[in-house]
Amino acid sequence: MQHDVRLRAAARAIYEACYPGEEWAPVDFEEAERCGTVHYRQAVGAAIEARAALNEPLQPELFSAH
Repeated sequence: MQHDVRLRAAARAIYEACYPGEEWAPVDFEEAERCGTVHYRQAVGAAIEARAALNEPLQPELFSAH
């Protein structure tokens, strides 16, 4: 993932938002990435899902007033 700078940045943002301190995750993003912790893998998975969602075409019915 180090070659995909935007995906890594998204994973870092998700990691830091979801695990803001030691009470949530025992290590910072770089250490979690190096060790492949479950927290890191969850953040990467969320980044991949977010990228897919953001790349989908907008569906007008989602924005219509009901």
